[in-house]
Amino acid sequence: MNTPELQTSFDQQHIWHPYSAIPPSIAPLLVKKAQGCELILDDDTHLIDGMASWWSVIHGYNHPLLNQALKSQIDKVSHVMFGGLTHEPAIELSRLLIDITAPELDKVFLADSGSVAVEVAMKMAVQYWRSLPEPKPDKSKFLTIKQGYHGDTLNAMSVCDPDNGIHQVFGDWVPKQFFARSPGARSKTEWQNTQFDEQDIEDFKHQIQTHHSQIAAVILEPICQGAGGMRFYSPEFLRQVKKLCEQYDVLLILDEIATGFGRTGELFAYEHTGNKENMIAPDILCLGKALTGGYMSLAAVLTTDKISSTISNGQVKAFMHGPTFMGNPLACAVAIESIKLLINSPWKKNVSMIETQLHNELSPLRDNNQVVDVRVLGAIGVVEMKQDIDMAKTTAFFKNKGVWLRPFGKLLYLMPPYIISASQLTQITRAMGEFVETKFIS
Repeated sequence: MNTPELQTSFDQQHIWHPYSAIPPSIAPLLVKKAQGCELILDDDTHLIDGMASWWSVIHGYNHPLLNQALKSQIDKVSHVMFGGLTHEPAIELSRLLIDITAPELDKVFLADSGSVAVEVAMKMAVQYWRSLPEPKPDKSKFLTIKQGYHGDTLNAMSVCDPDNGIHQVFGDWVPKQFFARSPGARSKTEWQNTQFDEQDIEDFKHQIQTHHSQIAAVILEPICQGAGGMRFYSPEFLRQVKKLCEQYDVLLILDEIATGFGRTGELFAYEHTGNKENMIAPDILCLGKALTGGYMSLAAVLTTDKISSTISNGQVKAFMHGPTFMGNPLACAVAIESIKLLINSPWKKNVSMIETQLHNELSPLRDNNQVVDVRVLGAIGVVEMKQDIDMAKTTAFFKNKGVWLRPFGKLLYLMPPYIISASQLTQITRAMGEFVETKFIS
């Protein structure tokens, strides 16, 4: 009989999980079902998911409209090669993405995952400079800020934090890029009520002034740096980065894989830089994670007509990337429904309510002597501890509280589905407060 115990035993002996060994140091929990904001384990334990499956499940699990989108599409065509063929879901999804992003972004590349989207964006930037009537092949490097994270593939790793990032084991293997000091961490209240610290941009300015002839593009996570440190910074930094990119003829790639589709309180994080008339826009935009509501792996890279036409009229006359599952109809169909569901919902109000509740319920934890900082932005709450958190003790502790959280390093954080109830959110924040008192640190 294939019992849950036998299944988890097989898993531990044969299956790799993210950033783990075989067997893993912490046995993974066996999920048999998920509904709304809850994960239901094989032993019928119910856990409120504070992670939204790494930012992606914004509408909650097992949503009937998203389920139906997949059921309807699978009876038509589940997959067809995108080379030489097309289909309605890809066309409608691309039209939707163009409609909701900056007006300058009207060309779409449908990729497989967030890391692949970053690879595509970086290749796009390099090929752009090599496709000009007077090519600039020396512009093949990238400038970014420290404490960032952009994915697990080769070029994506090269623009992750070079000193403390999760990919430092590959430091002598990945391409060498340029790094500027990251801006000071700023809460939303700080950037709204205090003057921008010009020192935050000085190192970046020096790097782009010195190396612009070699830089194809700047790549940043706008406003919120994710897995590199869960840090927030002032929109003014992003505005000044855009000006410097224009001044020194460098492209700007914004990686909104984690922040896109409402997570920071704006539909896209770059919208924090102003209203429709004066907000900055990237030359290339990467989207993923919440794109399909967490149902399937899909990402998108949007760019301008200038970049597209330059590449299309260059020596090669084609952009040189094309995955087997590019534009998968099932993934596109559920992405369309997820975007419509988001746009037609009171998502902004819901995220604002989550932000207020997180601020009210997590801020008191600043008084604990084990806590360095508490920061909140949109549907993101972060408690930074002074010492590394013991992962095994922590996950067991939260399971006993009916909560699923997965911290890393010194960071205890949550980014729940937007449909989470106030009582469910309080259950998570109360558990976080109790955790801080236990001092489960390494």
